[in-house]
Amino acid sequence: MDWKIEHIVVPVADVDRAEDFYAERAGFNLDVAQAQLRAAGIDCGDVFHFDAGSQTDGPDPGRADYGTFLSFSDPDGNGWLIQEVPSRPS
Repeated sequence: MDWKIEHIVVPVADVDRAEDFYAERAGFNLDVAQAQLRAAGIDCGDVFHFDAGSQTDGPDPGRADYGTFLSFSDPDGNGWLIQEVPSRPS
C-alpha cells in the first residue's frame, strides 16, 4: 500500500518529541504503512474496512479509494485514522 499524508496540523506539547515521533519513528517521509509503524515500535491497530456497515479485518477487497483504514495514537494522545487512496499516483 502507498500511504500518504498530504497536509496536517497537529497540536503537540513538545515539538522536538513530536518531530522525533513522526519523522524518526513513524517515518513520515509521507510513505507510511502498518509494518513501518510497528517496526518503529508504534502500537497501531490492524488494517480494516467496512462491509455492510460493520468493521471487518483486512483491506477493502476492491481496494476502493478511502475504503481501507489503519489507526494509531501519537505521544500527545492525538488519534489518527489513516485511509488508503490507491487511485492517486505515487
